[in-house]
Amino acid sequence: MKNIILSFAWISSLLIACNNNKDKHDASGTFEATETIVSSEATGKIMSFSINEGDVLKQGQVTGYIDSTQLHLARLQLLQNRKAVLSGRPDVKTQIESLQKELDNALADKERIENLVKGQVASQKQLDDANMRIAVLQSKIEAQKSMLNITTSTLNEQGGTVDIQLAQVEDQLKKCNIVNPVNGTVLAKFANAYEMTSTGKPLYKIVDLSVIDLKAFITADQFAKAKLGQKVQVTVDDEGGKSRTYEGNIDWINDKAEFTPKTIQTKNERANLVYAVKIKVKNDGLLKIGMYGEMDF
Repeated sequence: MKNIILSFAWISSLLIACNNNKDKHDASGTFEATETIVSSEATGKIMSFSINEGDVLKQGQVTGYIDSTQLHLARLQLLQNRKAVLSGRPDVKTQIESLQKELDNALADKERIENLVKGQVASQKQLDDANMRIAVLQSKIEAQKSMLNITTSTLNEQGGTVDIQLAQVEDQLKKCNIVNPVNGTVLAKFANAYEMTSTGKPLYKIVDLSVIDLKAFITADQFAKAKLGQKVQVTVDDEGGKSRTYEGNIDWINDKAEFTPKTIQTKNERANLVYAVKIKVKNDGLLKIGMYGEMDF
């Protein structure tokens, strides 16, 4: 009878030890994800804002827009200003057309006088006067061209300034659209339609839960085993006392030691130095921020 009791006690202790070993993991921590706060890029009344907490949004999705009436009117005004400025550019060809005709006549007169000089009908002075007239007209044409080109260049520069102002207004118009920057789930909404907003004011918070991080803490002895990109097993509790296992990759390892977080209850364990690591885990929709998880190398 005594031997049977001893055998039963030995088996019980063995089972307890096995269960303890089974429940023991290399590290533990909680799940977290990078949260993005989307802020307004314009000032004005929110005319539309069609999102709710829990909505799943795509990157680039327009979630609303801010009143842009004044910016639209400013754009129309700048377009008119640009048109008015550029319409003042002179037509160089038309402006010098009369002088060019005078030059053509002067060249023709010179040719006739040269022929008369050869026949000793006209004097050399007449030919010199004809050459002088041609030179004067050529100088006038060049001066007129230079002045007209300067005027055209100045007006083009003024038009370019208006173009820059137009680009600024059009950029501000684009920012009146509330565009979602990342794929993710809306965690919190800070504004509603028809409320006033301003540049930099938070509108909503979004987080990408398709891949989630388990932030765990490993001891100095385990630090040597951890490598970036290393595959590890992540375990979380499931219904009925069961557990689920995921495959993860070590994405970050803190190179500085810190004291064990105060969630560890015993004083001896709090005194130990540990290193924080982050394990990226592909989320099947069951992992949540703040959920407890354990990791095994």
